[in-house]
Amino acid sequence: MSPLDHAESEDLLRAAGLRSTAPRRSVLQALEDHPHETAAGLGDLLRAAGHHLSRQSLYNVLEDLTGAGVLRSIQPAGSAPRYETTVDDNHHHIVCRGCGSVQDVPCAVGSAACLTPASTPGFPVVEHADITWWGLCTTCAAAPGSDHDTAAHPRRNA
Repeated sequence: MSPLDHAESEDLLRAAGLRSTAPRRSVLQALEDHPHETAAGLGDLLRAAGHHLSRQSLYNVLEDLTGAGVLRSIQPAGSAPRYETTVDDNHHHIVCRGCGSVQDVPCAVGSAACLTPASTPGFPVVEHADITWWGLCTTCAAAPGSDHDTAAHPRRNA
């Protein structure tokens, strides 16, 4: 991803109705460089870059940015919430069941997976579907002794 410069971060925050603060810009930059990161991972990245935010400040920034639609939060099964800056499309995700890495998957065009529910009792407005695929990344699939048996992992058969 291309890094956000200071002015782009400010414009993005102001367009969302937020003040442009150093912690918010730092979080945006960290997520541009490391998409799908957890709050704990972001804290480590920010400290390594010389930005010292308390845990509470980091969570406040993530809540503000997610609430304003600047960030998207996803939570694959068994994972802490992960954050990304790609919010303007309906992409999906694939998660490595070995190392937990997450990658974006563009939405299929044409006959897509079940994106339209057959019925939505009590929900007259349906906005989008979140689809998560599970598999092994290249590194984990090549690891000696990697387990390819889906019978032992029910989530793989879902």
